[in-house]
Amino acid sequence: MSWTDERIDLLKQLWGDGLSASQIAAQLGGVTRNAVIGKVHRLKLDSRLKASAPLEAVVAPRAVRPVLVETMPDEVPAPRVLPVQAPTVAVITPAVAAAPRPVRPATLGATALKIEVEPEEQEEIVGRATVPHGPGEVVPISRNLTLVQLSDRTCKWPLGDPLSDEFRFCGNNAPDASPYCQYHARIAFQPVSERRRVR
Repeated sequence: MSWTDERIDLLKQLWGDGLSASQIAAQLGGVTRNAVIGKVHRLKLDSRLKASAPLEAVVAPRAVRPVLVETMPDEVPAPRVLPVQAPTVAVITPAVAAAPRPVRPATLGATALKIEVEPEEQEEIVGRATVPHGPGEVVPISRNLTLVQLSDRTCKWPLGDPLSDEFRFCGNNAPDASPYCQYHARIAFQPVSERRRVR
């Protein structure tokens, strides 16, 4: 329904009386609440501030808070001097320096939640993908691409810690809309029989 002069006058009167947009829409008929709000906005009618109380009465004056000023005492105590212990120095003998360091196991994937296990126990971890490397199997060399260098046809296998600056992706060619190259797809997607055996 269109806005005639009579309907606009009635809208102005009802808006001035303090009716809500929904109530005005119901009385006018044929318009929605949003249509009433839009017309009020276009007509630039006054917003709904309560004009019954003056603005100064609405805003309560702030109570003046006393300011506390801290003064210095007449006598300032001397600072306490605490004894300093000499730092302990570890002396490394040539025999200790030449001792072999323990070998840490290699980690797979992200190292943020790294679990260090013995190599014998590593095969028993449930859910960890183990890919048998035969004597003639070739492990492809990764291209080490950053996130912005990846495309639809590159392998998105993560390499290293995602929180480090050296974090990269494999980047080798991925066949037929697969997210991984053939090597990493074998690690990521195990046959059903392999998954049952690992559990």
